[in-house]
Amino acid sequence: MASAVDSKTVDPKKANKFVLNNGHTMPAVGLGTYRMRDQEEVLEVVNHALAAGYRMFDTAAVYRNESFLKEAFRRLLPRYDLDRDDIFITTKLSPAEHGRPEVIKKAYANSLENLGTEYIDMYLVHFPGSARIAVDDKKNTELRHATWESMVELYDAGKVNGIGVSNFTNYHLELLMERNHGVVPAVNQVEWHPFYYQTELLDYCKANDIVLQAYCSLGGKSVSNNELLLHPSVTKIAQTLGVTNAQVLLKWARQQNVAIIPKSTNPVHIKQNISLNFEISPEDMRILNNLNKNPVKYAWDPRNVV
Repeated sequence: MASAVDSKTVDPKKANKFVLNNGHTMPAVGLGTYRMRDQEEVLEVVNHALAAGYRMFDTAAVYRNESFLKEAFRRLLPRYDLDRDDIFITTKLSPAEHGRPEVIKKAYANSLENLGTEYIDMYLVHFPGSARIAVDDKKNTELRHATWESMVELYDAGKVNGIGVSNFTNYHLELLMERNHGVVPAVNQVEWHPFYYQTELLDYCKANDIVLQAYCSLGGKSVSNNELLLHPSVTKIAQTLGVTNAQVLLKWARQQNVAIIPKSTNPVHIKQNISLNFEISPEDMRILNNLNKNPVKYAWDPRNVV
């Protein structure tokens, strides 16, 4: 198994780290790559991200851009005097691959080949439900357990540095923990922003040494909805602090000890999104927390998956 990320490669002024429940470290801020499906775009974005200090990159089999990242890392890591061990790569198992060990092993091997690497730092179950199965079908539960058992096999064999889940609710995590598969997820990656967050989920993850990692930190921006990003309360706090609205939303998560993977293709925003060296006051944190009174969810909804 490869060594964890070396602390000397990450500027502590730009990005903190989490020590995962298996002893490996993970940067607290990474770059999301959802909907980046052009080789040149990925190359340019990764270039700006590496220059800004990013050392974590998040992708998934269903994003269909793993091979683009492979080429970007091949060309750009030497430019910044970095090796494979200096970056942290997360990818995810597609919901279409749940259940059978041989299918999951092949899916993992495909991701390795696509990314051009000998190991992946964090491999996540992308969704608690399985493709082509109704959310209320109890097959989801057994397939989820079978999938996790196969993930544990990959981990125990030293083929992946860490395993975790994505879009899991308290219910899904509790079922997984009750079955006692021998390995607790290191990460749970979920939608998390002031319009939609679950305090009980964060509490559960902290109590069980699972890092909560946020996506959709800017609300519905990925679906062309800027209601949260341009909310008057967010704007007022940003103006007071002299930062951008996006930085306020990202810092809101970080001050709750939540990891973040903001996506941007804009060089200025890429740099800003990792520059979070300011504090939101307790009063302003309460204002942001109160935006959850009428929750708005923008991404996959796992709540009805049995």
